[in-house]
Amino acid sequence: MQKRQLWSPMADKEQGLVPWQGSCAGHRSRPRKKLQEAVCVLLVELCERFTFFGIVCNMILFCTVQLGYPNSQAAVVNMCFVGTSMLTPVLVGWLAECLVGRIKLVYTCMFLHFLGTALLPVVAFPFEDIYIDRRHILHSLTKREQKIIFYFALLTASLGIGGIRAIVCPLSAYNLEDCGPKDLLSFFNWFYWLINLNSAVVFVSISYIQQSVARNLGFLIPCVSMLMAMITIHMVRGEMIYKPKTGSSLRTPLGVVACALRASCLRQRYFSPRLASWLDHAKENSGGHYSEAQVESTKSLARLFPLFAFQILYRSCVMQIPSGYYLQTMNSNLHFGGFVLPVAAMNVISIVPLLILVPILESINSCLFSSKGTGHSLTVYIAVGQLSAALSVLLAGFSEIHRKRFPQVEQTLSEKVLLVSSMPCFHLAPQYILLGVAEALVTPSCSLLSFWLVPERIRGISMHFLTLFNGAGCFMGAFFVQTAHASTQGNWFPHLLHEGKLERFFFFLASLMMVNTLGFWTIAHRYVSLNQEYNNEFRGILPEEKLLKHEKAIKHYGSVLETSPILSPMEKT
Repeated sequence: MQKRQLWSPMADKEQGLVPWQGSCAGHRSRPRKKLQEAVCVLLVELCERFTFFGIVCNMILFCTVQLGYPNSQAAVVNMCFVGTSMLTPVLVGWLAECLVGRIKLVYTCMFLHFLGTALLPVVAFPFEDIYIDRRHILHSLTKREQKIIFYFALLTASLGIGGIRAIVCPLSAYNLEDCGPKDLLSFFNWFYWLINLNSAVVFVSISYIQQSVARNLGFLIPCVSMLMAMITIHMVRGEMIYKPKTGSSLRTPLGVVACALRASCLRQRYFSPRLASWLDHAKENSGGHYSEAQVESTKSLARLFPLFAFQILYRSCVMQIPSGYYLQTMNSNLHFGGFVLPVAAMNVISIVPLLILVPILESINSCLFSSKGTGHSLTVYIAVGQLSAALSVLLAGFSEIHRKRFPQVEQTLSEKVLLVSSMPCFHLAPQYILLGVAEALVTPSCSLLSFWLVPERIRGISMHFLTLFNGAGCFMGAFFVQTAHASTQGNWFPHLLHEGKLERFFFFLASLMMVNTLGFWTIAHRYVSLNQEYNNEFRGILPEEKLLKHEKAIKHYGSVLETSPILSPMEKT
């Protein structure tokens, strides 16, 4: 009350409060404001994901049919766009903290995102069908101009995605600071459940509109969705722009590593006492420039790097859904009872297992957490999920052999007649289901370990690195596709699937994923012990200490009470 009495009207304005608001009114309106903030954040999150999935769902069909790309190039473009969309939130978060004001950066990113989604309908618009009179058409873009605008639209859209995910929709909006592992796992399960439910709606509705009803003009729908998100952000910008805590920056762990490397290289020439870890060279008491807490936090983050590294190949396998699996479906019989299914609608089959398994896993997790076997169960989830991903890619190889045994028939997609296998597309359902099971097990468990097994001050940094490695997995998948296509003269990733050996690419990827799963299982015991240590520390904190810690952490920014600085880690493709 004394602090509030000392506030000036200008300070009230900076804090998002008008001068006549007292403490009682603030306490009464706080729950209502939190509800409004949660609804607005959820709306923006859903609109942004709706826009993202609307761009991704039929990108390969658009690239191959409209732009004339070979299958390998279309798959590489799709995976690079998804990977860039994962990496830009980390970049934008760093820019917002170091160089540019957060509000200015949000508006810049909103403009870039809207520009990108507005240019995509320009590329897809059928100019050749619009006549001024009987002799002249309105205007027709050349293929080169279409490709330039297409790449520029994807680049601007991916840059805009970074600002919205990093500043407007971070996990700090969900108040996860004082949650235990059980509540955190429940949050991540339902968070990804909601995102995948949103993507299922996109894959069924937008993909059908883009493919059959309005054809390429279906790109207008993501543009309208992004416009709704922009209006929502502008209306409640004071309540939705979050600022992370001071010191939660990627520069700190990177600076610790650089300082330790420099000091260790210099001291190799001279006799110096042996330290427990080479990172200890960065400590102030060892001649470095960083405090002991910062160095120890960097050590705990470094212990998670093997976990992050084993996610790269797993993410490459998951990226086969919008690339290799999509091409298999596009070259299969999509007719079902006189109705032509959208190609991207098969992605829903990979989402259904996640939607079903999350409620089941919630009941299982309640029993596991009560028995204090959480660490072992999480690593088992990840190992089983990675094994399921390997089996999915292996099954995709056998499905490709089975698909080519069927005679070819003509099928019309986006007004273009293609020769495809007469095998019904539902024969590919098992490989989609296995990857859906893998996502339900791996993604929430890995997010929980990355968030929980580090000190609170660097949880945001840990999620940054998880996002970076997931993005690297997308680019690794694109590298595999391009290398397989170039080294085999297009045989392992062919433009015409019935003339190539796509199954060999799947077998190669499945063998790598098997090795990746075995490698993770050999180090899984480390995270079991780490998880047990952190659980014991969490149970040992008294409720009074938790309350005191929570009160010290709360601070005003705009009109929002902010807690954790975590950024949104990923997107499901």
